[in-house]
Amino acid sequence: MRSEVIVGYKTYIDLIGPEFLEGKEVISTGMKGEIQRCQLAIEKALDGRDTALVSSGDAGVYGMAGLVLELLAEYGLLDLIELEVIPGIPALCAAAALLGAPLMDDFAVISLSDLMTQWEVIQERVESAARGDFVIVLYNPRSRKRDWQLSRVRDIVLSHRDRDTPVGIVRNAARDGEAVQITTLAGMDESPVDMLSIIFIGNSRTRVARGRMITSRGYFTKYDLPPLGHLATSQ
Repeated sequence: MRSEVIVGYKTYIDLIGPEFLEGKEVISTGMKGEIQRCQLAIEKALDGRDTALVSSGDAGVYGMAGLVLELLAEYGLLDLIELEVIPGIPALCAAAALLGAPLMDDFAVISLSDLMTQWEVIQERVESAARGDFVIVLYNPRSRKRDWQLSRVRDIVLSHRDRDTPVGIVRNAARDGEAVQITTLAGMDESPVDMLSIIFIGNSRTRVARGRMITSRGYFTKYDLPPLGHLATSQ
């Protein structure tokens, strides 16, 4: 890792192995310090130092890649600073793998955090996704101060889907304290959910088979399914 400076949210910095931080300048800030973090990283890069700005999951999915690019564009620095966005594993992919295969059909990803997006807009997006029969992935479903939105989302989706629609809830995907639960749309709001959780609401093709959440892509409606014995003897 050639970076001389590592900048990030304190919680994410703490997740980095100490061997990667040794000998480097580490700058961390707290919640709501996103602009400050990005500005600090830009300033270090302008000083000619290789700088890494870390995000959780994938930097381009609710991460810092977009804000850095916006700031570089505002400052007229896009041609001056060399920027590489390194892909990661977003929470929806890590969590989906733990649940089974819930994202095999079209899906919509919606954050319930209203810090940057008005609740009225979030609500419209949930309504549209529910009406369109998308699998719905919810980021930031509940916080200590924002504990009412998940119930409202459930009610919106219930107006379009059956009460027994499968719902998967994953907390701390691919981290210590990882927890996986499969419930139903009706029971979703009764589950322990916080900002470290991600929720998958199935669509009309989603089912649960022996503890695995599966959303059908539709292969069985398009192709005849031969018995396994037939496949073995035809080879």
